[in-house]
Amino acid sequence: MKKILIRADDLGYSEAVNYGIVKAVKDGLVKSIGLMPNMIAASHGIDLIKDYNICLGQHTNICIGKPVCDPKLISSLVKANGDFKSSSDYRNSEQDTVVLEEVIMEIEAQYRRFVELSGYEPKYLDGHGIKSQNFLKGLEKVAEKFNLKYSGSTFGNKPMIVGKTNVYVHIAHSVEQKSIEPLIEAVEQGHDGDCDMVITHPGYIDAYILEHSSVNIPRVYEVEMLCSESTKKYLNRDDVALVTYDDL
Repeated sequence: MKKILIRADDLGYSEAVNYGIVKAVKDGLVKSIGLMPNMIAASHGIDLIKDYNICLGQHTNICIGKPVCDPKLISSLVKANGDFKSSSDYRNSEQDTVVLEEVIMEIEAQYRRFVELSGYEPKYLDGHGIKSQNFLKGLEKVAEKFNLKYSGSTFGNKPMIVGKTNVYVHIAHSVEQKSIEPLIEAVEQGHDGDCDMVITHPGYIDAYILEHSSVNIPRVYEVEMLCSESTKKYLNRDDVALVTYDDL
């Protein structure tokens, strides 16, 4: 049996993204969602999904918006105005500029914000992707401290371990024209007894997304792909089980 986990990232990024994600839950295939606890639309996102049976995790973010911590305490993560450094700042740096102790402080602050907003602990902990080994180390340490499932970073044929399960990752952020190719890839390359995870970024578009995210129009296509009857029909097969982080 092939286990397929469909995850939607970026709840809280903006209200438009939140509406797209809840559409992919209500009418689509999404059962695992990552919340950005620091974002101004995080509370709005929690309100939208609170009545649905979903597996909500902490999608820790250190490259968009403002930190939960006092910016003066985490100078390696922020710009002069107190906002987080952008993903391009990390990408263009030849060295890992993230200070481990500082990023652990912010990850824990976002964990506490998550619990405050949701009323429960995150079902898993992962990070909004940036180029930093110290960020990944910090996530792993915080996950261990609070006994959370850590969902790390790996691609291709090398799995990561989440809970006690080998998980292979497939990214769907290049989806266009409602393509279901990432899901087909996950199923066709599926590993019996392990899990193949498709990371998606469904959402609608507002001014904030246009100004702050390089992934915009593909979000809309991903909503359509995750809700389409052709996608559901393809996954309605005897050798596929749709799972969440609770099953790992």
